[in-house]
Amino acid sequence: MVRRYIDHDEQAEEVMNNGYLRAFQKLSQYNFQGSFEGWLRKIIFHAVSDYVKQNSRYSEKVVLVEKDELVHKDHADKLYYDQLVQLVQALPDATRTVFNMYVMEGFTHKEIGNMLGISEGTSKWHLSEGRRQLKEKIEKLELHLKA
Repeated sequence: MVRRYIDHDEQAEEVMNNGYLRAFQKLSQYNFQGSFEGWLRKIIFHAVSDYVKQNSRYSEKVVLVEKDELVHKDHADKLYYDQLVQLVQALPDATRTVFNMYVMEGFTHKEIGNMLGISEGTSKWHLSEGRRQLKEKIEKLELHLKA
């Protein structure tokens, strides 16, 4: 999960260590309801969120949200998971963070905005921009079958 948000090894390791430290400090708060894995993921995600807040430069701006366009099914079906992860990791930091929080973690734009200290509109713009960039990159891979 950490690698989806942070692509540099040293920073990812630092955030993971901070997350584990928090988990050990809060271990007494785990009440054996629900899965331990889910509890741990939540704590580590908060460590990721704190790191992103401290190390990303978000600027408040007026944002127009473009209508999402779908990538042709032939393109998406031929992507391997590793290729897709590489494409997502190549997104700009702020855009990648919002994209992962919305798509992978299921947070709403309001929740993302609160966690990252940005507006809902900025969150929506980053998601839209991430989708647009991924669509372009997928299409450049020319994965479709030629007749």
